[in-house]
Amino acid sequence: MVRMAAAGVTPLDYTILSGHYPKAKAPLVLGNEGSGVVASTGDAAFPEGTPVMFFGPYGVLRDGTYSEWATVHRDHLRRVPEGVDLVAAAGLPVAYLTAQLALEKAGFAPGKNVLAPGIGGSVGNAVTQLARARGASHAISTSSSSSKAREAGELGFSEVIDLSRETLRDGVRRITDGKGVDVIIDGVGGTVLSEALGTLALSGTAVTLGYSGGQKSTIDVTDLIWKRASLLSLSLMSYSPEAWQQAWDTMEPLFAAGKLVPMVKRTFPLQEAAEALRFLIEDRPFGRVLLEA
Repeated sequence: MVRMAAAGVTPLDYTILSGHYPKAKAPLVLGNEGSGVVASTGDAAFPEGTPVMFFGPYGVLRDGTYSEWATVHRDHLRRVPEGVDLVAAAGLPVAYLTAQLALEKAGFAPGKNVLAPGIGGSVGNAVTQLARARGASHAISTSSSSSKAREAGELGFSEVIDLSRETLRDGVRRITDGKGVDVIIDGVGGTVLSEALGTLALSGTAVTLGYSGGQKSTIDVTDLIWKRASLLSLSLMSYSPEAWQQAWDTMEPLFAAGKLVPMVKRTFPLQEAAEALRFLIEDRPFGRVLLEA
C-alpha cells in the first residue's frame, strides 16, 4: 500500500480517456506512474515510510495513480533516487525507463550522435539528458517554437533545433557537420518521424515509440535502404519488471550525480485532474505535468 504523493499526467491518459486504447475499459482510474510513501508492506526491502516511485499496468488494466492511495506490486517499486524531490519523482518512471530501454534497443554507445525530437516533452527531454550523460557526441532535440527553444537554451540544452527557423534536416546537418545521427528516438510520430529518418547516418537506427504528433507517417524508403538503416519500435509495457529494474540500476548514479534532472512545469491538485490533462494536451508545456495528492 502506497500513500500517493503525486501522479504523472501523460498522453496515454488522454488516449485512454478518448477511447482510443482498446485494452483499457471504463470505469477506470487513470494514471500509470506515480510516487509516494510505503504505508504497509511485508517486504523488508521497502519498510513503512520508504519513499518510492513506480510504473506498471495501473491506469490501463487496473485502477491507476490519480488517487490518494494505491496498491502496488512489489516488483514495480523503486526507491526515489537520492536528491530527487518526492513529488517530482512521479514523473520519472515512464520517461526515463523509456529513454534508457530505447537507447539500448538502438545500440547506443558513447560517441554516437542522438536525435530525440520534442525537447519539451517527457521522452524527448529524458532521452536528450540521458544521451548527453552517457557520452553522446551530440544529443540533439527540437522545438516547434522559438520561445521553447530559448527556454531550452536557458536550461542548458544547447543543441535544440528551432523548427520555426530551420528544417530538421538542415539543423542536424549543421550540428553534426553533415554526418547525420546514429540514433533517433522518436516519441512524436507524424511528419516529425518522416523528416527525422532523413537525418540518419550510415547504418543508423530509429526507434519509434509514440504518436503525440500523429499516428500516420509517410516514409521515404530510400532513407532506410540507401543508408542500410533500421526502423524499430518499442512499447514500455512489453518489458518485464526485471528489465525495468536493470534500467534503473544504470540510471540511478546519474540522478545522484545531478546529470539527470526531472523537468516539472506545473503541479495540479488531484481534484483538478481534468484541467491538468487539458493543460498537457492543449498547451503542450515544457516539462512534466503532475497531480499532487
